[in-house]
Amino acid sequence: MPAAGGAPTTADERRARRFATEAVHAGRDDLAHRGLHTPPIDLSTTYPSYDSRAEAARIDAFATTGAEPDGPPVYARLGNPTVARFETALARLEGTESAVAFASGMAALSAVLLVRASLGLRHVVAVRPLYGCSDHLLTAGLLGSEVTWTDPAGIADALRPDTGLVLVESPANPTLAEIDLRAAAHACGSVPLLVDNTFATPVLQRPVEQGARLVLHSATKYLGGHGDVLAGVVACDEEFAGRLRQVRFATGGVLHPLAGYLLLRGLATLPVRVRAASANAAELVRRLAADPRVARVHYPRIGGAMIAFEVHGDPHEVIAGVRLITPAVSLGSVDTLIQHPASISHRIVDADDRRGAGVGDRLLRLSVGLEDVEDLWADLDSALGEPAPARTASGVWHA
Repeated sequence: MPAAGGAPTTADERRARRFATEAVHAGRDDLAHRGLHTPPIDLSTTYPSYDSRAEAARIDAFATTGAEPDGPPVYARLGNPTVARFETALARLEGTESAVAFASGMAALSAVLLVRASLGLRHVVAVRPLYGCSDHLLTAGLLGSEVTWTDPAGIADALRPDTGLVLVESPANPTLAEIDLRAAAHACGSVPLLVDNTFATPVLQRPVEQGARLVLHSATKYLGGHGDVLAGVVACDEEFAGRLRQVRFATGGVLHPLAGYLLLRGLATLPVRVRAASANAAELVRRLAADPRVARVHYPRIGGAMIAFEVHGDPHEVIAGVRLITPAVSLGSVDTLIQHPASISHRIVDADDRRGAGVGDRLLRLSVGLEDVEDLWADLDSALGEPAPARTASGVWHA
């Protein structure tokens, strides 16, 4: 039921909503009250202000706390109304107080590291595998950070007085290994746990409910969902969000308003897309696991639309053999993509570290889309080539 008189939806009404309803309506609660149906796109880079004293006070408040300025916008590097709608919606879907959007997932991760470094907390504890560029950013120390790599059981022992962050990805890119997030959060103590939730999305898991303080998304993937937007976002409490906004303002990693609009539109269909693609993926997992040409299939217990599988033959021949499936980096689109992580997404990771994290040279990563599963299987079946009759079926491997 809409609020009486067409007024914006109240907080109590929002709390009563189920996830799929929130995906459609979050960030849009005021539209009917404004006489609108579709969210507007505000492309302004600057905004008029005839009260410079009031504007100075608002900028002072932002510089102190990073809180979004009250009243009309000031400048696009401080914030944008269209982007703010997406941030509001994503925070509600992840169950956090706030969210801060950036020009890419790597810009979002960089901002988190800079926030912690500004407090003298440059040490990071991380669990492999991570997305290849996240791994590289930490290993190379490009932002002055120092990393200790560990397995989930070693998180507590790896903490130091200057540890500012614990970083995990679950399910992980590209092996789909899963971590007990509640146990990891407990091991962190007072150190914030950042969970990269790109593969799962809030449809399949909400890390803050298991103790994480920060949730990272490459919004380029499932949140956008159509392969036409580049973005990143961190869902978190308002205190941390304020610091992230200050870093975003200072470094300029802002999200373009059109991208914010496309992301808000993508969230509306997120539950439907993830569940439909996951159903396709589960069926492909069943067939791949029974196929003698496949050595092992990796698929997370929580499900999802991502599959990793190792072939007995040449993985590059599989990549070259697909016709319907697109051989390309990235994931989470409505169409199915396949790539060879050791050659592309994780090429930048040291080869020994890469293999030690389970990213072998015969591993392929499949981002399953919304095509008919029979057509997808026909394409995979053809690309895998002739079966080797002496080999046995692989089975499914869970982390």
